[in-house]
Amino acid sequence: MEKINLFCLPFAGGSKYSYRLFEEHLPSFLNLIPLEYPGRGTRMSEPLKEDIRQLVHDLYLQVENKLDRAPYAIYGHSMGGLLCYLLARKIREEGRMPPLHLFITGTSGPAALSRTEKKRHLLDKKSFIEEIRNLNGSPDEILQNDELLDFIEPILRADFKVSENYAHTRQEPLDIPVTVITGTREDMKPEDIRLWQQEARNPVDFRRMPGHHFFIFKYPYEIVSIIAKKLLVHHKSYQL
Repeated sequence: MEKINLFCLPFAGGSKYSYRLFEEHLPSFLNLIPLEYPGRGTRMSEPLKEDIRQLVHDLYLQVENKLDRAPYAIYGHSMGGLLCYLLARKIREEGRMPPLHLFITGTSGPAALSRTEKKRHLLDKKSFIEEIRNLNGSPDEILQNDELLDFIEPILRADFKVSENYAHTRQEPLDIPVTVITGTREDMKPEDIRLWQQEARNPVDFRRMPGHHFFIFKYPYEIVSIIAKKLLVHHKSYQL
């Protein structure tokens, strides 16, 4: 019986290896397919992209030949959550088979992101690193190692520029189920999180988990369980 593909989009500074913890908890009917942004991981030799439209197009090219082969869903955290939504819009524009579900963690609704006044990508190095430290997502061995910092800083700056310069345009809401999970100690307003409802035709399933922005590393089993339960209904229908 064919599996459901789960395309996973990395957060800022992440790579296709960012969701290895998720793979340990996958049920047998799910096939995790991590996507890779240019300029990191297995695509280290390619130039970084700072334009969100180019990045969405790049992601579309990565999944284009897989969209009709098997049912699929898309997951993304933080910047990956925004790109998850924009990729779904791109897939709709291209007239391709839509995802079964969008799973988004750690980010406000696109309309809120568009009006953010934070421009972390313009900060000096010391202030920029302090911002990274406050997100609780980078190990101290990276933050205290000058060589590693010099390596990852331009990647993070490029990614922050992508999301911080995002200009939202209202479009027809997606006719796709959406689940949004955020941490209880994240730096975002509840009303900004609820703006995801503007982008979905059906009621969004909003959930909270304890922790800061990178709560996903503490609860990989719980997050995968939510994804699996949502998609199990579709998998059973394919078996009939």
